[in-house]
Amino acid sequence: MTATTPDAPTPAGSSHQRRKAERPSELLDAALQLFVEKGFAATKTEDIARLAGVSKGTLYLYYTSKEDLLREVISQRVSTRIADGMARAAAHEGSATELMRTLLVDWWTQTLESDASGVFKLVVSEVRNFPEIGALWTDEVALPGSQLIGSMIQRGIDSGEFRPVDVHCVVHSIVLPLVMLCVHRHSLGACDCPGMSMEPQDFIRAHIDLVLRGLAAHPQP
Repeated sequence: MTATTPDAPTPAGSSHQRRKAERPSELLDAALQLFVEKGFAATKTEDIARLAGVSKGTLYLYYTSKEDLLREVISQRVSTRIADGMARAAAHEGSATELMRTLLVDWWTQTLESDASGVFKLVVSEVRNFPEIGALWTDEVALPGSQLIGSMIQRGIDSGEFRPVDVHCVVHSIVLPLVMLCVHRHSLGACDCPGMSMEPQDFIRAHIDLVLRGLAAHPQP
């Protein structure tokens, strides 16, 4: 008779453990998809559980409510990206122009190409009915994101690369068109509307280039 080692995990057990580890992310994916498609109010927790392939009881093992899911969607899909941007900005040793061009183009392109872009549409469409979403968005995204972009602009002013400007206004001039680009992707961009299609990456690059040329203290011909 061959001796067995009871402590050794079976392949099925390993697969089960991997499945459990992936479950929170799968629930967030399902929640975000339904929040964007149906709206926050119309989405039920049982719908989220069904789309994620689990029971409603299993969902509550990971998230206590629909609001908890929304909080984690914003945190995991957007807030963590801003934190990564802050780390990149802190480590950058080149010019403010180079930093803004690479960081902003990369950040917004990656956001637009991921499901994170749906969070912007969700917030814009739901904030009037759910003010708590606005408060959460302000604390988790709007203020940290504005501070990050504002710090890069101020860095360029201090170094003499950028002319003196109202930093707060420039931050909004940068961000608002890009927010609308994300909203467009999940509204008109999701429909086959003649004349409404665009190449998002080209828009992002052109927009950031336009802003940087406007900020330049000594514009190049």
